[in-house]
Amino acid sequence: MAEHARPARYASEWFDQFVGDVDPALRTQLAHDTADALLTRVRESESSAETEQVLLRLQALAREDGIDSVAELWSQARAHTLPGALWRVHLVHTMVVQRADETARLFALGAESLQTSAPVIAGAAPPTGPEQIRDLSNAILRGVFTGDFAMALERAAAFCRVVAAGSVETADETDALSDERASALTRKASRLAAIAVDLERCAVLWRADALV
Repeated sequence: MAEHARPARYASEWFDQFVGDVDPALRTQLAHDTADALLTRVRESESSAETEQVLLRLQALAREDGIDSVAELWSQARAHTLPGALWRVHLVHTMVVQRADETARLFALGAESLQTSAPVIAGAAPPTGPEQIRDLSNAILRGVFTGDFAMALERAAAFCRVVAAGSVETADETDALSDERASALTRKASRLAAIAVDLERCAVLWRADALV
């Protein structure tokens, strides 16, 4: 990761009270500082218990649809930055946690229709039911914080591409029955494809020591 200023330290109470009108420049700096601080803390931790605690907290946020002040900061960061990458991983993980059954179906359809290596890169164990999709999402999240960061981003990107392909397949099948449902699936596919492109770019930047 590229060298830059040491992340600032902020009391947790400050983040609890954080709500809105913050200078855009400060907001951007906070997004980068918090992303760097969290990633560095977990990766440099000598305590597996501390690492597990952070991962469980992130998983709980996904289950509860909770977006705390830090995640809110990340959501407004530019796509090809460290906070932007973490936000997109958080979005994908939340989708899996909250809609595991649907996501598993879309992944299975996408894996069948794609003539690329994306399903293999994503790494879901067959048969890809809800449990396997949850396991894959958790593995990607762990890879972000404890493994090869760039590879974890690439797995997340591949996962998005497979689910996007499945969404397109399902949209085509349901178009005659429900135009609204088909449109929603098409929009979902477009968003996931865009996330995949962003995550792939972030992986390239990370390997070049340029993702900040």
